[in-house]
Amino acid sequence: MKNFRNLKIWEKSHSLTLDIYKFTSSYPKEELYGLISQMRRSSASIPSNIAEGCGRNTQPQLARFLNIAFGSASELEYQLILSKDLEFIDKKTFKILLKKVTEIKRMLASLLKKVQADS
Repeated sequence: MKNFRNLKIWEKSHSLTLDIYKFTSSYPKEELYGLISQMRRSSASIPSNIAEGCGRNTQPQLARFLNIAFGSASELEYQLILSKDLEFIDKKTFKILLKKVTEIKRMLASLLKKVQADS
């Protein structure tokens, strides 16, 4: 359908995933199979679902995968809040990452609205 690499939302979500991998590498090692794993999976799920949706044949299928990506972004948002409250990340890092997640959610909502209008 579309080349996902040409989408700004995919670029931003991929960049966020790289950031999450970077920042979670300093988390306590006992969180490797807990919060670290969850954050990495939910962040990677965002660009993965955008890519998969773009590879589908219909607008409703694309919308379905964009909805899944939005859910993963919401999950990551909570995990960032938890990380801050557990003092795994400082407030400055939290604000930077939260701003990126919020922007991605806004862009996903906008793209989803457009895709649904086109179908």
